[in-house]
Amino acid sequence: MNVKSRARLGAVVGVAALALGAMAAPAVADPADGSHRLLAGVGSDTTQDVVNGLSETVDGGGTIASYDATGSATIQTRDTGCVINRPNGSSAGIDALRNAVDNNTGCLDFARSSRVPADTSTTDLTWIPFARDAVTVAVRSDSALNNNLNLTTAQLAAIYTCQTTTLNGVTLAPLLPQANSGTRSFFLGQIGVTEAQVGSCVGTMEEHDGRYLTAAGNIAPYSIAKYIAQTSGVVDDIHGATVLGKVNGVSPTKADGTLNVSFPYSRDVYDVVPTSKLSDSVINPTFVGANSSVCAETATIELYGFGAISNCGTTTLKGER
Repeated sequence: MNVKSRARLGAVVGVAALALGAMAAPAVADPADGSHRLLAGVGSDTTQDVVNGLSETVDGGGTIASYDATGSATIQTRDTGCVINRPNGSSAGIDALRNAVDNNTGCLDFARSSRVPADTSTTDLTWIPFARDAVTVAVRSDSALNNNLNLTTAQLAAIYTCQTTTLNGVTLAPLLPQANSGTRSFFLGQIGVTEAQVGSCVGTMEEHDGRYLTAAGNIAPYSIAKYIAQTSGVVDDIHGATVLGKVNGVSPTKADGTLNVSFPYSRDVYDVVPTSKLSDSVINPTFVGANSSVCAETATIELYGFGAISNCGTTTLKGER
């Protein structure tokens, strides 16, 4: 289902909210102790809200358990045992899944990921795409940086290597998400900057949380889908005073306020599962194929600001981590 306008988005919010149980209420992530579900997943902050939403709509809410990237230090994913450190970010979630598979703990079934495999030395894990996102940069609305902000890839590379230190008369204080963030690695890859090249002027923030942008010179990568969900009231609104800028002359959203899937820094987002479990009686119908339970939830995916994709449920992308 394509969202045609802000009004249409509001209608979708209303319909999907009925399925979620309450208008504009963030989906509850961590299941209560003693009420754990069949498939436990952790990882990406970018996709935690949409997967939380899917956890309530897929199969009536009894199949997927999605644990937030932040919160208590530990989580329990099964009724007994399986108390693990809470993974924060795509890489942390993937590593936690690898640990569960390698040690046969049975504690995790999938990881949320906003990045492609970083290591393709094996085919132990499969990245299953389910939605489209894009990443732009955010600044404070009350900053002089917010003056028809339109940066090129070359300008962003210079900012994040600290070669450019001022813009519009403002001393820059660029921010990046935490080390295990898929958005961090994706954004740096898009602007052609390696971790070793990130400048000393760059600070760290929790990704997609505009409240971390407290200074006029702050600039940070931001998921456009997350921003849409935050500012439309579908999830907790933590965008703070931020606004989104253009990159290479392209707007992050369309005229109706929905995601511009043609944005230069666009990406698929994934549920990562053990390749050996692709035929599993629960994992397969939930994630695999265009007719899977997740791929059928287009309204929920778009409600959370993401775009639907034609390759939803494919299983060709594999790797180690």
